[in-house]
Amino acid sequence: MFRKILIANRGEIACRVIRTARQLGIATVAVYSEADANAQHVRQADEAWPVGGPRPQDSYLRGDRIIAAALEAGAEAIHPGYGFLSENADFADAVDAADLVFIGPSAATMRRMGSKAGAKDLMQAAGVPVVPGYTGEDQSPQLLEREADRIGYPLMIKAAHGGGGKGMRIVRNREEFLANLLSCQREAAGAFGRDRVLLERYIESPRHIEIQVFGDTHGNVIHLGERECSAQRRYQKVLEESPSPFLTPELRAHMGAAAVQAGRAIDYANAGTVEFIVAPDGSFYFMEINTRLQVEHPVTEMVTGQDLVAWQLRVAAGEPLPLAQADVRQHGHAIEVRLYAEDPEAGFLPGSGTLERLRLPSPNGHVRIDSGVVEGDVVTIFYDPMIAKLIVWDEDRERALARLREALAQCEIEGPKSNIGFLERLASHSSIVDGSIDTGYLDRNLDAFLQPAGIDHKLLLAAATTRLLWLEAAERAQAATGADPTSPWNLADGWRLGHAGKRDLAFLHGGARIHLVAQGAGGDYRITTGDNEVRVCGARWSDGVLSARFDGQARRFSAHADDCRIHVHDGNDRLQLRPTEVYRRQGPVQGLDDRRLHAPMPGRVVLVNVEPGQRVTAGQELLVIEAMKMELGLKAPRDGVIGDVRAAAGDVVEADAVLITLEP
Repeated sequence: MFRKILIANRGEIACRVIRTARQLGIATVAVYSEADANAQHVRQADEAWPVGGPRPQDSYLRGDRIIAAALEAGAEAIHPGYGFLSENADFADAVDAADLVFIGPSAATMRRMGSKAGAKDLMQAAGVPVVPGYTGEDQSPQLLEREADRIGYPLMIKAAHGGGGKGMRIVRNREEFLANLLSCQREAAGAFGRDRVLLERYIESPRHIEIQVFGDTHGNVIHLGERECSAQRRYQKVLEESPSPFLTPELRAHMGAAAVQAGRAIDYANAGTVEFIVAPDGSFYFMEINTRLQVEHPVTEMVTGQDLVAWQLRVAAGEPLPLAQADVRQHGHAIEVRLYAEDPEAGFLPGSGTLERLRLPSPNGHVRIDSGVVEGDVVTIFYDPMIAKLIVWDEDRERALARLREALAQCEIEGPKSNIGFLERLASHSSIVDGSIDTGYLDRNLDAFLQPAGIDHKLLLAAATTRLLWLEAAERAQAATGADPTSPWNLADGWRLGHAGKRDLAFLHGGARIHLVAQGAGGDYRITTGDNEVRVCGARWSDGVLSARFDGQARRFSAHADDCRIHVHDGNDRLQLRPTEVYRRQGPVQGLDDRRLHAPMPGRVVLVNVEPGQRVTAGQELLVIEAMKMELGLKAPRDGVIGDVRAAAGDVVEADAVLITLEP
């Protein structure tokens, strides 16, 4: 076994590899960019080496600097994690040339699978089912359009190199083909450095089911069961689970055998994932092999009881697989979701900023947290905005979903916006509960998973009650430091000579200001919102739990409050408010700025589609910006004429920067 390894990655996966390495007595070396000098993976590793600037291409994609760090640190092997250099055959070759061990499949295997087109041809020759399509090297638009007509619509255009939902388009008729082709090629070139695409028939209402495979250098290849990843938004996995609620024992056996067959066809060694698309009738087709450890590997670990990173290290060190196929056992049901700094109500725009408050459930036999950040850390614009992976396990799927809902209810994130509310609605939705979802379901029904307009009245009352109890507790604590702590002048009951203790409360929610009026003290209040008055009796707030009677109906909430925020949760929905001053000077109402196009987030300008003096129509794409590995098209808010164009392709812009002005 290795004595010291370097981890050529960052964040959650680097911390994950460090954890297993430490259990095996292996010393760890981390690498970090200028943006990650204080990151958790740097703090957790035994030593860490700087490798460049904040942009990935200046640091985590600099294989030469990473190998130099490994040699100088005395590491014997490099674990690439996932993303960055994990599926880069040239990097694997360079590691080998430096007399280091690459903890993953060989460069030759990667090259066979690095092209989706070549992989499909190889799998078809090996007898693995593949989707009909075109994988040729001739990429002329005219030929691709003819091949599309031959395959028939709907069809999918996919980047031949890469993954993660980048460079993929569904085309439903001939008129849409060329525009989607150019868009797909541009995105593929930007994400993967190559614009080659392949075409394949689009399977309607498919499920995405992948098989975890493992091989060693002794000729053994096995699988460790499946993961269902059908809950997707724009081809990005949102919820992963094992086992799949769709597969029968017979179909599971057939897909497992096909995955092993695929692994044997390319002499696969180390961890890999064979991804299949599955039609409603149970027919399945090979999509691709991911030649690395997958983000969702913890669900497989939870149901098999195996540590896949430990397997990776042992196989890379030349050991045989720890188990034969007949010895692999699966027990229970596991589900994974990912907490992101993003705003679902604003099109899932990625966020950045300091994690002012981060509360996650305590890990135990049923709940696992894989994270690369802690409270006070910064989510930067340079990398994926994932905060943590939340994985739950229980004896069956119904109980695992209950565990997931309970765990999500315990999560609190303040600072950048997060997708926690979206995940909670997902975990309770009938399509997830009954296991009937397909890969396009979320995109077709996205509104059902977004936060409804307005504020739930019962949550608002709970938040106001929590605020009142917090203010009273704060007054008591302050009074306790004075000369007469029992003085009635120290009571936070709002009493004034001539009226019955009316108090005004004001909160901010999503930029809107909310005003309430309260009377009473000590847990008994009358709270007025607009024309509605509610009597609150017996309110108690202790150990993060608020209990009270609202107009006679007893309710219980989890609740947190401090000087800057209030967070309440009723077991299904949550509300976060920020206290603000009650009285303030009212300025003019700010309407929509339809004369300027602003950057919605920090990022890099990828494409500018217009020039000064050009006429545009409402909804026309004017500019494309990239941030956190996502592209966002910015569109004209109305008809008009382009005035100034203040950004060019390649420019790095700050949030709210004016990019384009629009004249009448």
